[in-house]
Amino acid sequence: MLLWSRTSKAIVLAVFAVLVAVVVVAPLATVLLAAVAGRWTGALPSELTGEHLADAVNPDGMASLLVSVQTALLAGIASVVIGTWAAVAAHDAPGPVRRLTLGLCHLPIAVPSVVVGLGLLIAFNRPPLLLGGTQWIVILAHAVLVLAFTVSTVTAGLDRLDPAYEQAARSLGASEARVLLRVRLPLLLPSLAAAAGLAVALSMGELGATIMVYPPSWRTLPVTIFTLSDRGDAFLASASTVVLLVVTALLLFALSRIRSRAALR
Repeated sequence: MLLWSRTSKAIVLAVFAVLVAVVVVAPLATVLLAAVAGRWTGALPSELTGEHLADAVNPDGMASLLVSVQTALLAGIASVVIGTWAAVAAHDAPGPVRRLTLGLCHLPIAVPSVVVGLGLLIAFNRPPLLLGGTQWIVILAHAVLVLAFTVSTVTAGLDRLDPAYEQAARSLGASEARVLLRVRLPLLLPSLAAAAGLAVALSMGELGATIMVYPPSWRTLPVTIFTLSDRGDAFLASASTVVLLVVTALLLFALSRIRSRAALR
């Protein structure tokens, strides 16, 4: 419904601003304040300190952060490679095959993530693929969960491609493999970078499946935050959350620079 009067527009903008403030700004502000709070017995924290942030980057915290970064990057690479292959294959397939392929790729996000974690734990807990108790089952769980978003992003990029480029390449004698490597994939670089950024962001914050499958030697930062919160150490959990947010933002900034360069090409 279109809004023409200034009053109606102002009301809609005010409602939107209130929703953003309550749903987005307030929780983030609470976490940031708790990260530097020495005490919080009233409406606002008191005795502000940086001690919690210093504790959040201790050796144990940095180890969990490094595990999260490694898991996110490896899962992101795997999801981009597999998701791109699935999206390209489905795009050229007949309608029923395409719908089935895309449906299967989106199935992991149609169920709770703990279901995915439990399924992987049962499926890969015995030979010949014994992944239980290793870091690889965590990486696999993350890759499975972010695969759907990669497929969706790449599929949207494929739908926007001008078929004239591929037709011109084929008319000049290029093989299908050459068309894919020299025409399609270069044109899809912005979509691939966007898919990688989304995969990394989602993997950095994933908890449900991770807590089902992670071994003690491969504990991600969200698991550490959950553990701290569960034992009542909310201030340190908030500080670790701030560290997670900052590192995730830096990773996304780096990937956005790659995306911008790809778009210029």
